[in-house]
Amino acid sequence: MLRRILASIFVFFVVTALWQCARRGNPTGGPKDLDPPVLVKAEPENMSVNFKEKRIRLYFDEFIKLKDIQDQLIVSPPLKYTPDITPQGGASKYLEIKFKDTLKENTTYTFNFGQSITDNNEGNPFSFFTYVFSTGDYLDSLKVQGAVKDAFNKKADEFISVMLYEIDSAYTDSTVYQKPPYYITNTLDSAVIFTLDHLKAGKYAIFGIKDVAKNNVFDQNTDKIAFVSDTVSIPTDSTYLLNLFKEIPDYSVAVPTFAAKNKIIFGYYGEGDSVLIETLNPLPDSVKTKVLREQNKDTLNYWFTPTDLDSIIFTVTNEKLKVIDTFTVKTRKVGTDSLQLNPNQRGSLNFEDPFYIAANTPITAIDTTRITLMDKDSTQISFKSDLDTLKNKIDFDFEVEPNQNYQMGLLPGAITNLFGETNDTINFNLATKSFADYGNLSFTIVTDSISYPLLVQLTDEKGEIKREVFAEEPKVFEFNNLQPSKYLLRIIFDVNGNKKWDTGSYLKRIQPEKVSYYPEIIDVRANWEMPITFTLLE
Repeated sequence: MLRRILASIFVFFVVTALWQCARRGNPTGGPKDLDPPVLVKAEPENMSVNFKEKRIRLYFDEFIKLKDIQDQLIVSPPLKYTPDITPQGGASKYLEIKFKDTLKENTTYTFNFGQSITDNNEGNPFSFFTYVFSTGDYLDSLKVQGAVKDAFNKKADEFISVMLYEIDSAYTDSTVYQKPPYYITNTLDSAVIFTLDHLKAGKYAIFGIKDVAKNNVFDQNTDKIAFVSDTVSIPTDSTYLLNLFKEIPDYSVAVPTFAAKNKIIFGYYGEGDSVLIETLNPLPDSVKTKVLREQNKDTLNYWFTPTDLDSIIFTVTNEKLKVIDTFTVKTRKVGTDSLQLNPNQRGSLNFEDPFYIAANTPITAIDTTRITLMDKDSTQISFKSDLDTLKNKIDFDFEVEPNQNYQMGLLPGAITNLFGETNDTINFNLATKSFADYGNLSFTIVTDSISYPLLVQLTDEKGEIKREVFAEEPKVFEFNNLQPSKYLLRIIFDVNGNKKWDTGSYLKRIQPEKVSYYPEIIDVRANWEMPITFTLLE
């Protein structure tokens, strides 16, 4: 009996042990690895002099991988040929750089890896690691510091290249367009501070470039630029502010596009206000034409009634610059753009914003007897209308009341375009809210030294203009009946009084007009009156 009991106990413990071994569970693991890789050895050593090697190897305490190395790695002075860098796409315990260039004599080279070196498992970056060597007997040790800001936008772009060009006998104003700089670094992420280290004494020109093509030169058509007007003499204790702006490109015309049976598109770069489009070959008397500028685009649309011509020869003349281009545009089988009408407001009608109807084809006539405006009680509302032939829209002016519904009706023939097309029957339904559904903002500028005129703009958080006021003297600025939302307040120092912001020009040595932002986001709420005092410094 005792043996049987002992055997049962033994079997029970064996089964229990086996069951415990077979249980499946989730491993608890340890704390998440937050440590970046650690450099354990460099061949040759960092800060080496008399460098003669064809490669660099950096060894780490764990497997690493490279992230965005082409964008993150900044070599100063730049190499003519991109070196071979490993690992690419995999993981390794070392990073290797093989040179394809013959390095310059007596030169200090700096390799700033940004955030490109990360551990293999968690992606923790070995931030802003810099490897430096000299092909001469010593390392250059001077530096220059500063900050980058955007001339117009509140937030500066990321990854701005900061460049130093040595001013020697070969340097000209056009060098920045043609050759990489002698020294280069960049801003990373949201940082706006820059430091150029390991510089030699001398006289330099300093630039900031938003280098879209990443070719270390300035491309006027795509890049933003900032420049310091004065020569930078190193060593220096000065801190430099780079004001980044997009230039108006040099004028040029793109090859025209036969976009529709009744439309040819003429795209251009630069100033196109004085561009004149004419035909060299005579058009039949039956052909009507109209040139319209496309809103918010550097494009002119040449509209014409259909013709049997196989091709049309155009001259495009910039009367201001005295530049003439000639193009032959061949017709092809494409569709026709037909009349479409689009109101600028649908559904909700804002008290302070004008109401208009825009068209996609040139409007030539309106018949107000075929347009009605009724309120919610079916009472006819009087209105005024005006055909804006430049912006190709019809502006409507009528008294807008709160808590009201409006219906604008257009009978066939109310609007006629260049091609004799008219609208079908259309109804636009619009409604207003109560004044209590909106907020009011007023602000005063406090200053002792600001010169007028100023252009004051209220924008959304993306910078799109919602309201603006031009002021030639001090006043209380009021923006009433605002949609509840978050806004930015932008002040443009409109030096020439043309009621717009003027950008700069590097070759003309013109800095852009100054812009200041109210430091806080303005949260406008319904049924609120919000007074603000803006202390503005020159």
